[in-house]
Amino acid sequence: MNAIEHDLGEPVFLQGTSTGGSVVLQLAVDRPELVRRLVVVASAYRLGPWGREEQAEMARLTREENGTEAWAYMLTGLLPAPLRRPARPLSRVAARSMVADDPSDMLVTLDAEDVFDVGANLPRITAPTLVIGGTKDPFYPRELIEGTAAGVQDGRVHLFEGWGHMRTSGSGATTNLTLGFMLGGMPVRIASP
Repeated sequence: MNAIEHDLGEPVFLQGTSTGGSVVLQLAVDRPELVRRLVVVASAYRLGPWGREEQAEMARLTREENGTEAWAYMLTGLLPAPLRRPARPLSRVAARSMVADDPSDMLVTLDAEDVFDVGANLPRITAPTLVIGGTKDPFYPRELIEGTAAGVQDGRVHLFEGWGHMRTSGSGATTNLTLGFMLGGMPVRIASP
């Protein structure tokens, strides 16, 4: 907030994906005057029940000093149910590179996201807001994504039918929607001859 207020000196365009969506929503609730336009991708005003369960299990495994299994659990949880069991050995291999020497930052983030809920404060957000999600996102179900857009003063939603968390987060279509929405809020400046 200090960087926006003191270094930039004007409201900014903000975009946050997944946990980053929680961060930008909190900033827009706390300091609405600092946000010109807001895009929230694969996120909502709180985690859904499945997301909370998955993250609680990841935190439990991490606290038991089994970081590889924690990340493997999370990675396979994002796959369609029939693929989870067969993908588990490969996810363990991939997870090894994701394990931090000190997992304390990740545990703080998981604990904070578990209790994060700005639903009652969404009306404080005054910036035009676009919430982009997928109808198959297990972390943020459709009703939470739509509820986020409906809760802000000037909200709209775009749902990708059949898309999950990862596809929505990393798609070029998501990037294009974000850029279009942000550019739509840019002031028009006409150069003098």
